[in-house]
Amino acid sequence: MLSFTVRMTFDQADHEDVAEMLRQLTAETRKEPGCVSYIPHFVEGDACTVLIYEQYEDEAALDHHRNAPHFHQYAIGGLYQRMRDRQMENLTAVS
Repeated sequence: MLSFTVRMTFDQADHEDVAEMLRQLTAETRKEPGCVSYIPHFVEGDACTVLIYEQYEDEAALDHHRNAPHFHQYAIGGLYQRMRDRQMENLTAVS
């Protein structure tokens, strides 16, 4: 299982557009084979920061996600074009 978070910051003026792109991206991502969890959040007290928690069954599922048309449309062509900063953290589950 692959688990990670993605944290992105945006300009306040883009808040509603970012929210809509996240809604569309989330709806499509959750339909992907191998997607276990995809949960975007706005950080409380900081409406300019988004945190996405993602889990995929394996590397193949993550590759499928990153090559999906909706990822290219809403992430690469949308969110990435508006973000100011992006950080990613890979996670290891406590067993």
